[in-house]
Amino acid sequence: MTVIASRPNGPRRAIVTGGAGFIGSNTVARLLAEGWRVLVLDNLSRRGAESNLAWLQNLGDFDFERVDLTRAADTEEAVRAYGAVGAVIHLAGQVAVTTSLADPRADFAGNALATLNVLEAVRATGRRPITLFSSTNKVYGGLERITLEEQATRWHCTDQPHGLGEEAPLDFHSPYGCSKGAADQYVRDYARCYGLPTVVLRQSCIMGPRQFGVEDQGWVAWFLIAAMMDRPVTIFGDGKQVRDLLWVEDLVDLYLRLITSPAPPVGEILNVGGGPDRTLSLLELLAMIERLRGKPLGHGFANPRTGDQRWFVADVRRAGRVAGWRPTKTVDQAVEALWEWLQANRATITATIAGLPSPSPVR
Repeated sequence: MTVIASRPNGPRRAIVTGGAGFIGSNTVARLLAEGWRVLVLDNLSRRGAESNLAWLQNLGDFDFERVDLTRAADTEEAVRAYGAVGAVIHLAGQVAVTTSLADPRADFAGNALATLNVLEAVRATGRRPITLFSSTNKVYGGLERITLEEQATRWHCTDQPHGLGEEAPLDFHSPYGCSKGAADQYVRDYARCYGLPTVVLRQSCIMGPRQFGVEDQGWVAWFLIAAMMDRPVTIFGDGKQVRDLLWVEDLVDLYLRLITSPAPPVGEILNVGGGPDRTLSLLELLAMIERLRGKPLGHGFANPRTGDQRWFVADVRRAGRVAGWRPTKTVDQAVEALWEWLQANRATITATIAGLPSPSPVR
């Protein structure tokens, strides 16, 4: 174990798995700013994780342990050794549908098995910290049951005006959907069976600083990085796919509200994203990028990828009711802010994604 700081007692102590990732590093930074003591558990396998960890070390004292969460004994020892905590925020996992299709066994281990190990490690302490789990909109599958209308630049859903609600049926449509969905249900059931105060957050498209997007995951960041580096992108499908965008600081605000609430929504499922007021298609992002950089982004088209939804927009009203939460940053503000951050951190971005192949647009 590498200890970066001492470990004080008290309830404002948290464990963040995947704390050197994009969402994780933003979460740890916010916790540190608000006076929490934090243990980061991360295997540093994700591109950009070491850069994020170094950035966090400049913000304040925290504890770090490099641990493989697929190893039950190692996970339990790390959680037990840290002592009493008030919150566990489980963000670690395999993040790409494409990777899950190439190696479904590793995807299962990184998502389903690792989550079970975290839950068991928490349960073995005999304590009851609130435990949040970062799930995904992919647990809803291809959403073939919804009605879509094709418009000039996007697909428009005609029968879900508030976005997709938590009552929508689960319909896993990739190994990634299966592994995250299995983890999702384990987290919920540990509240029912063992009384652990857990909350599942089925997250849509999250974006913001410290996101080193690549072609397989983090599409807004990837398009902006490609534009900055003057590299072409490949659009899989017709480009009219729609997602709701949520700025990462808004997401972290929800995390903080949940872990500090005197009455958190234990055992609940929450759909979390920008909601129907904060949506964007791939074609619309291309137009925004052209305005930002003053010239088009080179692109081509390829066949749709397995498990890709033509439309997903989260109904965020339940999160609003139970946590008094709502998104704040608009799509335009979010895209412009991320573009500015990427420009200001060009050297870090270039070093982090060095060696990535340049996709060849095809039709």
